[in-house]
Amino acid sequence: MFRFDNRIIYILLAVFVISAVFQNLSSGNFLLNLVLTLPAVLIAITFHEYAHAWAADRLGDETPRMQGRLTLNPMAHLDPIGTVLLVFAGFGWGKPVQVNPRNYNTNMSISKADALVSFAGPAMNFILAIIFMIILYAVAAFAPAFATTQIGGIIMLLIQITISINIGLGVFNLIPLPPLDGQKILDHFLPYNAKRWFAEHEQIFYFAFILIWLTGIAGIIISPIISGLYTGLSYLIGAIFGLFV
Repeated sequence: MFRFDNRIIYILLAVFVISAVFQNLSSGNFLLNLVLTLPAVLIAITFHEYAHAWAADRLGDETPRMQGRLTLNPMAHLDPIGTVLLVFAGFGWGKPVQVNPRNYNTNMSISKADALVSFAGPAMNFILAIIFMIILYAVAAFAPAFATTQIGGIIMLLIQITISINIGLGVFNLIPLPPLDGQKILDHFLPYNAKRWFAEHEQIFYFAFILIWLTGIAGIIISPIISGLYTGLSYLIGAIFGLFV
């Protein structure tokens, strides 16, 4: 089995984080980005990880509950590196929720239950994106005067950023590479031999995951998807509000 030195992965992650921070510092928008983005990041990560914990708990695994993860307290869910990346790079992760698939109390297979728990996080982010898009159009439709004030404009911008961050976190975590949720979702649909092969070469795919960041491939792939989903969702919600306003 291929073994990759984890220290190299940590060094690459550190380089990427430092690079993202310095890019924002050099642009002169560091504090502005922090103030505008941090609330959205806290909401996205907290609800994402809570959804994982809630789904596992509903399926019979009390591990997240015992570890204090079945909560909406952001401090229980923040991962330092993942949070910094979400703030400055637009995609990242929270502290992974630990589960024990053997504890699932369900008639479905362990693989399917694990895939559902993994999908719960991104699904929650997409639900939040829809909710905040509805709020955005509701304010614009029913309180247009407020939306044009300075405070209203800032709130509208915060809502828009919250929508983008949630879409970004949801899409990013569906990439089928470890340690992201997409890998466990994909694993459910793979035949046994393919699952075994992926497990034996997990570190290679983990390294590939880091590389697509450093090379900018992640942004090239994810940015158009985030943009397309934002535009599509905006058009859909806007059309619905157009029927009643």
